[in-house]
Amino acid sequence: MPAVHIARPATILAPHKITTDQIVDNIRAHHPNHPRLTAICRILNNVGVNTRYFTRPLDAPTVSGTAPIGDRAHAAFQDALGLAEQAAHTTLTRHGLGPADIDGIVTTHSTGWAVPNLDIHLIHRLGLRPTVRRTALTTLACAGGTQALIRATEMAALRPGSRILVVAAEVISAIYNHADDQVEHMIYKGLFGDSAAATIVSTTPHGPGLTVHDPAGDSFEYVLPHSLTRYSGRIDSTGLHFDSTKEALTAADDVLPTLLDWLDGRTIDVPVIHPGSQRIITDTVTALGHNEGAARHSLDTLADEGNLGGPSVLRVLERTHDDPPADGASALMVAYGPGFNVAALRAAWTG
Repeated sequence: MPAVHIARPATILAPHKITTDQIVDNIRAHHPNHPRLTAICRILNNVGVNTRYFTRPLDAPTVSGTAPIGDRAHAAFQDALGLAEQAAHTTLTRHGLGPADIDGIVTTHSTGWAVPNLDIHLIHRLGLRPTVRRTALTTLACAGGTQALIRATEMAALRPGSRILVVAAEVISAIYNHADDQVEHMIYKGLFGDSAAATIVSTTPHGPGLTVHDPAGDSFEYVLPHSLTRYSGRIDSTGLHFDSTKEALTAADDVLPTLLDWLDGRTIDVPVIHPGSQRIITDTVTALGHNEGAARHSLDTLADEGNLGGPSVLRVLERTHDDPPADGASALMVAYGPGFNVAALRAAWTG
């Protein structure tokens, strides 16, 4: 199979910048008598996120208000679609491409239910050919960006010369819900942000980026046995919810040995790690044989923008372009998602 190139992504952040102090104040106002309020506020100030961006103000009915599930789901999808369209337009313009140049589209989106999903909507909004090949990933959440790139590299390798548009969009502020008052839910209120990101995958390079030399062998997907409840989504009359168990804290550590077995001693120079949390980043970069400095783009994304879900790895890759490694440096994109699962893609930097 021919080598496949991943171009520089473009990320669109949501318009409303929310500080951690604002999150803490909002939780204090809605849960003044919570028995663990002091501890929750302390944890939020140490979770590693200083700011994040929401598509709607913090006090909006569909965020910290009491809007019904229908309104919340509709708002989340429409906002995600708007961000996705902006990200796609930006990446097409950046790489000098038009709608007629795109042969396939892979989308990933989990927040806000809609049928049809992003892929169909974007074909209409972007003016793509009605014959483009489509893959819509709809429940992968945080692992979605890496898995979308895996699927896109396979599509591009099967049809050399084709160009695959990859778009990831999440409005995770949709799970900001004061009906949830467990400690883990309070942490999630401060952890997540909204965004979309897009890139081009093709056997034809579009400037500097990552080269996947073996599309058939350079990807890794693994589901941890008996892990269905570690992270999971839930929907009820109050809205969308994201749950986890105590075992979730060690989930990344539990799959890292299998990831390392797959790497089989190969050195990774550039770790592109999904910023799920500080612990996920530091445990992964340590397992790959580096200190936290090698994961600075992941840590900076977490601090400045929060955990962006599926778009996260694309955002970290975009930051890597601003501080590019040496030509030929080995890279690994790795992300974790509900289930519990891990997806990884091995590549080399091409300047």
